[in-house]
Amino acid sequence: MNKNHIPSHVNTIHLIAVCGTGMGALACMLKELGYRVTGSDHAVYPPMSTFLQEKGINLFSGFDGKHLEYGPDLVVVGNAVRRDNPEAIKMREMGLYFCSMPQAINRFIADGKKPILITGTHGKTTTASIVAWVLGEAGLDPSFFIGGILTNYKRNYGLGHGEYMVIEGDEYDTAYFDKGPKFLHFDPFVSVLTGVEFDHADIFKDLQQVARAFEQLVANISPENTLVAYDHNDIVDDLVKSATCRIERYGMDARSTWRLGAVTINPPWTVFEVFRKGEIYGTFKTGLVGQHNLNNLLSAIAVSHALEIPIPIVEKAIEQFAGVKRRQEVRGVKRGVTVIDDFAHHPTAVRETIRAVKPFYPSGRLIAVFEPRTNTSMRDVFQSVYPNSFEEADIICIRKPPLLSKILPDERFSSEKLVEDLKTSGMDAYYFPETDAIIEFLITSAENGDVILIMSNGGFDNIHERLLDRL
Repeated sequence: MNKNHIPSHVNTIHLIAVCGTGMGALACMLKELGYRVTGSDHAVYPPMSTFLQEKGINLFSGFDGKHLEYGPDLVVVGNAVRRDNPEAIKMREMGLYFCSMPQAINRFIADGKKPILITGTHGKTTTASIVAWVLGEAGLDPSFFIGGILTNYKRNYGLGHGEYMVIEGDEYDTAYFDKGPKFLHFDPFVSVLTGVEFDHADIFKDLQQVARAFEQLVANISPENTLVAYDHNDIVDDLVKSATCRIERYGMDARSTWRLGAVTINPPWTVFEVFRKGEIYGTFKTGLVGQHNLNNLLSAIAVSHALEIPIPIVEKAIEQFAGVKRRQEVRGVKRGVTVIDDFAHHPTAVRETIRAVKPFYPSGRLIAVFEPRTNTSMRDVFQSVYPNSFEEADIICIRKPPLLSKILPDERFSSEKLVEDLKTSGMDAYYFPETDAIIEFLITSAENGDVILIMSNGGFDNIHERLLDRL
């Protein structure tokens, strides 16, 4: 009997692969709701392990069927878990009820609420964080479930008592027993689509397959609900043509419902105008940097309007929004050198992040340090695209991908070739086989006024703190 559903009565819940950002947040939310929660992962280490244990969650290190012998009422299976995982095997042998992370969110947290779903290849985390913060400042007490840590809240989840729940809608697959995107599990009251590009090369074979996933998303939005869609993306243009829901476009197009007006950069602030249906809507002030973040803010303003939040409250909330961990996060300044941490890994994100940061540090050089680490960036699908992403950097340091053994030899990305291509284009680029060599290079090369922008979706061997210590 297939027990891929949630029983009516649940007291104890076990999460397989609990130390991921999303699963860890879910574990904490379930614990706060009063359930007894256990979890396991192959790598149980601080800070996530400490954080979960402080929340009263019993953690098991490694995967072992014995962890399920106490007989939990429900097992939540993370999307990193394979069918042959020892605990997944034991779960099926014992006939335990099981579900995916989105199924658990729907049942235990989002049930009875109006989901605000933020989707797209880029900007999901920041946009969802802005929306959650604005709703909170408006007194709407939202629940939220986001893939990054909100600096204002110092966490990536919240159990609110209000009618809305802000969800970062991931296009990645749901679980080994459900290969559809996570975002298809939600029926959004308002949704944002920030754009569609090729990514996740480990599960999508091409851009058309990615587009089909978003096509399903748009088709599932109820006619009475609203989709806020970016106006400078060809795939989004095609998707909205067949949509049956209400559509509001945003960006720079004069025909769009929401449009950016004049932008003034006065570090550390950016002031920008917003137009709605051709008329001035308001003037906003933000500490976020870059065109991409102005677009994220614009979509959040559109969502706020749909929820009838007064403009003065939105203006104040945006000014007070402190950003998201690992999104252009200044980790420290030593010897006049600023070290910034950013999650960028897709070529578009790398380009826009460099372009965003550079105007705020005009007196020095921008040193871009990049670690290709995702399942997509370690493949050669963007080999010819990456050189254009670094055009505005003054010095470029490229690390060898740390997990290349996961990729078939004839599909592997070459950091050496990227550096050769950059040099051919006249750029000052360097290849490094490991992190220690990058640190040694930076401590002798960086000068007063320089900014070192470190981009990776992983920990990058704690390069940020180690570099600051050496500086």
